[in-house]
Amino acid sequence: MFLENHRSAANKKGSIEVICGSMFSGKTEELIRRLKRAQFAKQKVEIFKPKIDTRYHEMDVVSHDDNAIRSTPVPSSSNILLLANEVDVVAIDEAQFFDEELVNVCNKLANMGTRVIVAGLDTDFEGKPFGPMPQLMAVAEHVTKVHAICMQCGALANYSFRKSADTSLVMLGETDSYEPLCRECYNQSFQKTE
Repeated sequence: MFLENHRSAANKKGSIEVICGSMFSGKTEELIRRLKRAQFAKQKVEIFKPKIDTRYHEMDVVSHDDNAIRSTPVPSSSNILLLANEVDVVAIDEAQFFDEELVNVCNKLANMGTRVIVAGLDTDFEGKPFGPMPQLMAVAEHVTKVHAICMQCGALANYSFRKSADTSLVMLGETDSYEPLCRECYNQSFQKTE
């Protein structure tokens, strides 16, 4: 039986949407907003996050504004293909922490007719492209870049400045560890730490 609110498998058109930006720019908030709209439209939604991200909650994806949505933590991107069965929308938060195979996973899902929404940091604390995000932006039909506000001058912020001396690529943290900065303030702050 065909339900009015669901598209038939033959009519499904898959796509990849990427939401990127610095820390505190509203990436997860935008991801949750899109998912709630899909749920309101009676679409079947599944959301995944990397198992290592337990900052706010072990299971939920939670924005800095405390909006939350239930998710499935997975250790690698290949698990997403195994768990995303018969859904209309697959969402992936903190995509920068996944392995490079995430690009193939997203392409396979989109090719099967699934709407894929991915959110993540486009650059790391050194301002370099982060994980699979650059490749995802290249293959996506839609890319939304969101910005925070520079904590030093109030301009649009594009960089996630790490306040500590820790140089490991992955360091989970919040406002105690990171602050959003514009290009000028980031370059000035980054030179001070070198």
